[in-house]
Amino acid sequence: MRILHTMLRVGDLQRSIDFYTKVLGMKLLRTSDNPEYKYTLAFLGYGSNPDHAELELTYNYGTTSYDMGTAYGHIAISAEDIYATAAAVKANGGNVTREPGPVKGGTTVIAFVTDPDGYKIELIERSFDGQGAGL
Repeated sequence: MRILHTMLRVGDLQRSIDFYTKVLGMKLLRTSDNPEYKYTLAFLGYGSNPDHAELELTYNYGTTSYDMGTAYGHIAISAEDIYATAAAVKANGGNVTREPGPVKGGTTVIAFVTDPDGYKIELIERSFDGQGAGL
């Protein structure tokens, strides 16, 4: 088994697509509009299934915001240089809510970003060893 995608409900689909593509460097993989049931889906990622997990953004017609709830934590994305990645996020209009640095009690370098709907994204510094590309 493997994780295929994570779904987030968003209040403005294009604003969210712009954030994930322009600020975090994902690709828009496909969209699906369903007027009968009043929703649109957009799938994004750094690659597509089955080799990569995808992010599914769901826009329900007429809904502009959601309550975050207390159970949601964050999405984690790896990058080779968190300091450069955080600087690029800021340069592209993104909101870095925790500056890069070691995790409390450890040595792994992390940062946090918040998307336009308030969802948290953890950036974790990892070397790819030729197996992938960073942000």
